[in-house]
Amino acid sequence: MINTNTFTPVTSEIIAQLESIVGAANVSTARADLDLHAKDQGHHPARPGEVVVWPTEAQHVADILKMANEQRIPVTPWGVGTSLEGNPVPIFGGILLSFERMTDIIKVHADDFQVTVQPGIPYKDMNEQLKRYGLFFAPDPGANATIGGMLANNASGIRTVKYGACKDNVLRMQVALADGRLIHVGSRSIKQSAGYDLLHLFVGSEGTLGVITEATLRLMPIPALMSAVLAHFETVEAAVETVVAVRGSGLDPAALEFIDANHTIMLTEANNLDLLPKPTLFMEFHAAHEGALEMGLEMVREICEEFGAIKIRTTTDPAERKQLWYARHHSYETVIRKHPNHKFFLNDVAVPISAYPELISFIEQRRIEENITAYMLGHAGDGNIHVEFPYTDEAGLEKAKAINGEIVLKAIELGGTSTGEHGIGMGKIEYLLQEHGQAVDVMRALKQTLDPNGILNPGKVLSMAEHGLHELSMTTT
Repeated sequence: MINTNTFTPVTSEIIAQLESIVGAANVSTARADLDLHAKDQGHHPARPGEVVVWPTEAQHVADILKMANEQRIPVTPWGVGTSLEGNPVPIFGGILLSFERMTDIIKVHADDFQVTVQPGIPYKDMNEQLKRYGLFFAPDPGANATIGGMLANNASGIRTVKYGACKDNVLRMQVALADGRLIHVGSRSIKQSAGYDLLHLFVGSEGTLGVITEATLRLMPIPALMSAVLAHFETVEAAVETVVAVRGSGLDPAALEFIDANHTIMLTEANNLDLLPKPTLFMEFHAAHEGALEMGLEMVREICEEFGAIKIRTTTDPAERKQLWYARHHSYETVIRKHPNHKFFLNDVAVPISAYPELISFIEQRRIEENITAYMLGHAGDGNIHVEFPYTDEAGLEKAKAINGEIVLKAIELGGTSTGEHGIGMGKIEYLLQEHGQAVDVMRALKQTLDPNGILNPGKVLSMAEHGLHELSMTTT
């Protein structure tokens, strides 16, 4: 167990030490800066840190962690705040370590299809710069998240079905440990089998084991040809059965998304799209040759027709395809505009693709039984679903939480996971033991070894009690 029950408050002496490391211009205790870094995009309440620090190089991060570890001050890494499970919320105050000023592309290894970057660079901005090389980083969570945040959370998104999640697209990282050591994990070699796989230990650890300060990423050539497919169905069951059939056909979709009828209605109104108010599949295919693309589209059409699609539309027009995916990427904002004065609880689970129809049927059944407003959309090609619950009061939030719990337990029962891509943060901690059993003991041991004073993003992934911490026991100024 972590050998402390209290954290040290940030004093003027600590502020002076931080300024000596990064410079006074990169340290702030202004209320506006604290509040700006107090909450992500999820439903969890805001909790400001005591000071915001902007490092500009890896050694800054290492020096800050060394000092914080010696003083027992909590440190919470921050990318840009697009997470949804309170992952970067500094619930114990302390130092908010923002990477918004570490945004450099260090080197493009074009011949190796790789790039080395600082962790604060937003991935869309990075991909824009990589266009000149004909390359791109494939994971696409939708929001313009930072690379460090994506790796810390093992983000994935719409292209996971073809290209994999972040863990499949990172080769090497530099990581700052709690005691101030800077280590390198992984290798720029595609094949790696030397020693323990520390690279993937830190990917998805949400800054609780170490802080990512540099990453070398695997890149892909920008596809020569891309197509979009829309298929509308009368029932949810027909749509999700089609997902399983497409995945089992040997086709290789780059994206395969499920959107319920309520979403299609809103997307049509908000984006002037020609969508039917029916359960819908959005698909995308990449190819190097026009013949291969046309053959794939024909196979998709046949599968959709076999499962009862009432309307199928395909396009290779870049503008039209981008309009469709723009609407899909901004569907959450569309739902928010549809429900002014509401807050949202967002669900995120994933199951093996064969279990996807059963999971979606269960969610639809519970929505009807409870007569609750809920919107379903997800990365169906890899078994991931999100359910969005709007609410206005505490009773609505508690109802959403209860149904979310049922969905999570159903996903685990089906051989799936409590979180496909949003991470554990502070919102999914209670399900970790049910999903992983005694493996949680190993996680605790790893945390104890790498962060014995519990300063790294405390209260995330493992419960506060498992850290030996209690929220009200923190020493305050």
